[in-house]
Amino acid sequence: MSKENSRVLEIIERLKRAYPHARCGLNHRSPFELLIATILSAQCTDKRVNIITEKLFSKYRTPADFARLTPEQLAEEIKGCGLHHNKSRAIVETCRILMNNHRGEVPQQRKALEALPGVGRKTAGVVLGVGFGQAALPVDTHVHRVAHRLGLASGKNPETTERELMSCIPKDLWQPAHHLFIAHGRETCSARRPKCNHCPVMALCPQGPGGER
Repeated sequence: MSKENSRVLEIIERLKRAYPHARCGLNHRSPFELLIATILSAQCTDKRVNIITEKLFSKYRTPADFARLTPEQLAEEIKGCGLHHNKSRAIVETCRILMNNHRGEVPQQRKALEALPGVGRKTAGVVLGVGFGQAALPVDTHVHRVAHRLGLASGKNPETTERELMSCIPKDLWQPAHHLFIAHGRETCSARRPKCNHCPVMALCPQGPGGER
């Protein structure tokens, strides 16, 4: 095993110890609810989304329920999150496509997921990984930032960062790494004023004093 591979595995092990409860922060009971919650999470915190979906999913449970709504009706239900007019249009149209083209089921193929309104690569990756247990490593702002600071990626966009992480992290660790990097980015390695003095992987970080690469 190369020195870099050993460093990657050690980073993940230290993050596991630091964040033993790292998991998806969006409350959901099915891949469909996860899909809706992930669409809502764009430019919105998981905490806010969970507040909205707690009420939303008590009223509307299936793609058919959402497909019967107008975008204006749904916008009123989700107005607590940002871009709610755009998200309501995307969700209603997505649910109509699910009903018309997928028998009311969330597809388990990336291409079909990314063809849905409001679903980009990150959202599709979350649904595939968390909802269906497939190997996926979605890259959000936290994953992108942490990967760059740790020297695991250098790409300028999430897609490139995703490819770089997939090439250096074992496939069976993609999902854990996704959640661990998010937890680390939120709690310690923040965009502004990262808590480097309390970082569990400082000794392995090229950004820190004495860091390894």
